Amino acid sequence: MSLVKKREDLKFDSVFMLFAAFITFCGITHGIGIINIWHGYYYIQGLAKLATGLISISTAFVLWKLMPKILAIPSTIMLREQNEQLCLAQRELELANQNLEQKVKERTESLQQLADTDQLTQINNRRAILETLEQEFLRVERHPHNLSLLMLDIDHFKAVNDTHGHIEGGRVLVKIAEVITQTCRKIDVVGRYGGEEFLIVLPETNLEDAKDLAERVRIAVSKCETINGTPLTCSIGVSSLKDGDTVLNLIKKADDRVYKAKELGRNKVVYQS
Repeated sequence: MSLVKKREDLKFDSVFMLFAAFITFCGITHGIGIINIWHGYYYIQGLAKLATGLISISTAFVLWKLMPKILAIPSTIMLREQNEQLCLAQRELELANQNLEQKVKERTESLQQLADTDQLTQINNRRAILETLEQEFLRVERHPHNLSLLMLDIDHFKAVNDTHGHIEGGRVLVKIAEVITQTCRKIDVVGRYGGEEFLIVLPETNLEDAKDLAERVRIAVSKCETINGTPLTCSIGVSSLKDGDTVLNLIKKADDRVYKAKELGRNKVVYQS
């Protein structure tokens, strides 16, 4: 009985105790039967048999009441089938979860691309190009190497908008972005800094090579023209990272040299202050 009470998971504990009592009284009855061979304690044997009979009837009654629960216990085959169904459902759930994770990843990448892309020119926007420059700067701090920056400003762009309208001005920006991207190398990163200004990050590039690339970009832009055939030009400032420079210093040097190129008559590349 103490064992049954300790096992709270047993649902048929009353049946177990009745069976235990039945077996016990059967043993007592047989024991008294042996004793009766020498002593005539038949009334005691009769009481033991009566108790055994009552316990048998009680056991049968309890079993009858528990029959629905007993029948509800699944068979080994049913348990195996249910286990297979659960395994199949688990695999389907894992597959659905993988598909969901893939869709979330694709959606996240799509949103990240939208957040990093200039909607007009489809190149990096200001935030993205500055983030790239910051990452390259940190990489230089870890593993010293060359890093240069080009700032490009389209000459007389306000006149394009005033003369031909903002739609034509947008077309010019898109065309310039395409020309810059096609002229630069694969390792270079091009972005729209704002308005008609562009930034070009040049990893692993010294000042001399940056100046040569800037000149190629300037020539490529000079071959573009507006809707009525008016040629386009640009002014480019070149800066190269030196000891003690920060990202802001690098940008400011390139910006100052763009203004210097404007002062010198535009359509020029300036790489010295």
